Amino acid sequence: MNPRWANLRVCVTGGAGFLGRAVCRRLEALQPRALIIPRRKEYDLTHTGDAERLIRDTRPDLVVHLAAEVGGIGANRERPGRFFYANMMMGVNLIESARRHGVGKFVQIGTVCAYPKHCPPPFREEDLWSGFPEETNAPYGVAKRALLTMLQAYRAEYGFKGVYLLPVNLYGPGDNFDPRTSHVIPALIRRFSEASARGASEVVCWGTGTASREFLYVDDAAEGIVRACEVYDDGEPINLGTGREVTVAELAAMIARILGYSGSIRWDGTMPDGQPRRQLDVSRAKARLDWRARTPLERGLERTVAWWRANEQRIAAAGAARGG
Repeated sequence: MNPRWANLRVCVTGGAGFLGRAVCRRLEALQPRALIIPRRKEYDLTHTGDAERLIRDTRPDLVVHLAAEVGGIGANRERPGRFFYANMMMGVNLIESARRHGVGKFVQIGTVCAYPKHCPPPFREEDLWSGFPEETNAPYGVAKRALLTMLQAYRAEYGFKGVYLLPVNLYGPGDNFDPRTSHVIPALIRRFSEASARGASEVVCWGTGTASREFLYVDDAAEGIVRACEVYDDGEPINLGTGREVTVAELAAMIARILGYSGSIRWDGTMPDGQPRRQLDVSRAKARLDWRARTPLERGLERTVAWWRANEQRIAAAGAARGG
């Protein structure tokens, strides 16, 4: 048992989700006094009363707020109002309830989507307020960015210990492969895999392929989050990423190669690229957390493809049962 964790009651919202499962695996190994993973059917955090009841019922010393409503560009375009409301209200309700009940520490997971559309890479934490986010995911990004302001205001007025982390795009085994809501890596893996199975000579991908992204393997992100829980108590946000960018076209070619797809890739420039570039400055994480990402992109993609191949039939069957 780790003495640092032995007396802590830890509540992880979103603990049953993609990132949440990775974080909870790390926390379980540390053997806290209690690890609480609330489910939405029990506590809908968009409702003030449910957030209050969660904190009152579970009495956590530490809250790690991972719960979010998320999706790729398509989902953000279809549901901008819901993405703003749900992510804003979950954070506001939970932070206020934690403050009222004397929670010792609150770790809020933000998003790279909060950065301005034309932020010069590498994105530094000080650049967060230098412009408006990219339009297709702005409602989600603005909602998450506002929670940083709330935590800093609560620190100033109430001495509430809130920490804010900004992970870049995540990927890895267990990701969301639903074509309606998935992000770029699982979407491309599924698309190339299905094209290979059909013997398709061409795959059409959204955008021009020229936009760049940075990707963080989910287990590396979980390590950074738990590290922040242990050692970081300040109010300034911290980026979590690799510090390396890749164009979407390069990413697609890499995934096609891993899957053995030999057809052509055509880019549909009538569809949005999203933010032009994404690359984080990760120097603060190295200095303040003594943390850095360890999984190279190609190795992480190989693991993710292996997981997809092992679970493809189950995921397809579940989608068919939902009518998707």
